[in-house]
Amino acid sequence: MVGVQPLIAPGEEYQYTSGAIIETPLGTMQGHYEMIDENGVPFSIDIPVFRLAVPTLIH
Repeated sequence: MVGVQPLIAPGEEYQYTSGAIIETPLGTMQGHYEMIDENGVPFSIDIPVFRLAVPTLIH
């Protein structure tokens, strides 16, 4: 989330949409978000691997 630092209170949700340009019709992506809790303690949230595909490739 480049340039975005939302304040998310306990029990709240935040939705984020992004895109990626890849050189093949099928690929995968994974990663993590680095966050800071209400006490200023940093923690990481893993994003499991997910598929990227041209919409007409998979039905």
